[in-house]
Amino acid sequence: MNVIKVKDYDEMSEKATEFMVDRINSLKNPVLGLATGSTPEGLYQRIIEKHQQDEVSFKNVTTFNLDEYVGLEQNDPNSYYNFMNEKLFSQVDIAADRVHIPNGVAADLEKECMEHERAIEQAGGIDVQVLGIGGNGHIGFNEPGTSFDSKTHIVDLDESTIQANARFFHSIEEVPTQAISMGIETIMNSKEILLLVSGETKADATAKLLHGDISEDFPASILKKHENVTVIVDEAALEWCRG
Repeated sequence: MNVIKVKDYDEMSEKATEFMVDRINSLKNPVLGLATGSTPEGLYQRIIEKHQQDEVSFKNVTTFNLDEYVGLEQNDPNSYYNFMNEKLFSQVDIAADRVHIPNGVAADLEKECMEHERAIEQAGGIDVQVLGIGGNGHIGFNEPGTSFDSKTHIVDLDESTIQANARFFHSIEEVPTQAISMGIETIMNSKEILLLVSGETKADATAKLLHGDISEDFPASILKKHENVTVIVDEAALEWCRG
């Protein structure tokens, strides 16, 4: 792992933007794996600014999102489809048919998983996968105990994940309990991985990632086996190392 230590969230987002813009501009037809949640928001906002300044184009970019809640329509304010459209896609020059986000209300969810997996393969695989990390070590929605051999699948969300995501909903009862998630094997098949980690709530997960054992009980630990991982982590998430 190439670990880049930065001061705070803003610097993490800035470094991530430099990284992603470089990859988009250097690859002929970039295939990007994208994450949702608060961690990559700063990255997406800065990429939009770079696009507005004509420093990066999405005309030849294809994207695959990590996950989507089961049961939420695309126009639901809390769907990841809506998140990505609002935070990035509607403000850059990407073609609609190049955007791939699992359909959480598909009539056949198992088929939806297989189609997402097939589309990634047909695109030639993911060049750069952006990840965040959950407090329990999940990547995508691959909760502790998920097989390292998993491909895109339906997951039951861990109670800690439901609690962590409740802040985005009016009540915890509204938080979906299942999601479609890109599998760990699918993530590991990406040619390059960019992991963003920020905030003191991720300090324990950061310590386990950097110094713990590789175990399915902590899904992110598998990233140690990937040959091309860059971790951009801020001081708050590294609080453990100053204790």
